[in-house]
This record gives sequence, C-alpha cells and structure tokens, in this order.
Amino acid sequence: MAIGTTYKIKTKNKDLYLRVTPGHFATSHSHINYFIDVTTQKMRLSEASAVAKELVGYYNTSSIVDTILCLDGTEVIGTCLAQELTSGHFRNMNAHQTIYVVTPEHTSGSQLIFRDNTASMISGKHILILAASVTTGYTAQAAVEAIRYYGGHVAGICSLFATLDSCAGYPVYSAFDLQDLPDYVSAPSHECPFCKKGERVDALVNSFGYSKL
Repeated sequence: MAIGTTYKIKTKNKDLYLRVTPGHFATSHSHINYFIDVTTQKMRLSEASAVAKELVGYYNTSSIVDTILCLDGTEVIGTCLAQELTSGHFRNMNAHQTIYVVTPEHTSGSQLIFRDNTASMISGKHILILAASVTTGYTAQAAVEAIRYYGGHVAGICSLFATLDSCAGYPVYSAFDLQDLPDYVSAPSHECPFCKKGERVDALVNSFGYSKL
C-alpha cells in the first residue's frame, strides 16, 4: 500500500488531537499500518500541555510520583505533566514536593541506562513512565526493567497513544487508544498481514519520524 494522506483524530479540546498517516511501516519491533505522528505534541507547548491535562486525571491525590521517565522524546509533555501533578489541583505526595523529569540513555543493544549524576533520580524513587506510544510494549518493558535495576519503583505507565491495557503488570493509561483508531494493526514482521499479501514496506519508523523506502 502507498502512504496515505495524514489526518487528525480530533477531540473537544482544540489542542488535543492525534495525527495519523496510513501506510505499511516497519519499526524496530513490528510492522504497523499507521504512523502516529506526535511531533507537535512533543515540541509545541500548547499541545504538550493538553496531553498532560488529559493524562493527569488518571493519577489521584494518593499517587506518589517523584520522577517522570520520558521515552521517545516526550520531555516537554513530561515537564507539563510534572507541573500538573504539582499544581493546586493535585497534591504531590512525595517528600520533596517536586518532580524530576529524566530521559534515559540507550545503549547499542537498546538497553536503558542512567549515569551516576541521574541514577539518584531513579534509586528509591517512584517513577512514572511516559511514552509517545505503547503498542508492542517492548520499550515500556525495558523502562520497567531499568527502573527496577536501578532500585526505583514503577508508579505507572502512560502515553499519548496505546493499544495495550497493561504492560509488565502495570496498567497503561493513554490519551488515545484503539477506540479512536480501531483498525490499527501492529504485528511482528513474520506475521505481518500486508507482507503476506506481497505489499512492500513504504517507510521505516522510529521515534523521530519515518523515512520512505
């Protein structure tokens, strides 16, 4: 299939929407039929803030969040989410009444590591994992394993888009899910229905975007 026209899945909030592009895409873990473009949500303050306001409702006054671990370049959303969690509407339950916003380093083997200067923001802390999307769950699972390795406690997993209800034993909360994009397909390359039909891959996808083949 050829790459289709990008369109928006809108909500009542003018700053909260999901931009999707149909096609046959290959990620490092799977083949998918939509490219979920969260570029502006990750880089535009008004849209990042709208995502944060949507996600914060899943975490009540009893939630303890010391650190937000930002995956897939979601640092701006993570900062807005930290601000929401420490605002007057939500009483932050951690000891310091503040939240760290941290990005992990990736090794060549896709493992997540933290240097000595940031490991203290993980060890003994309650960590909220924030991802652009949770579909296969591989990246979120790696984050859970890294947090445990460095002595942290997983406080939850959230994302802009998700097809999974849970990952690594934790519920996954998202602003958008399969109810918004019911025909979304994610499958291992050897089980890809489009490859089985002889349809060539249109583009390669990672957290930065896609590159046509």
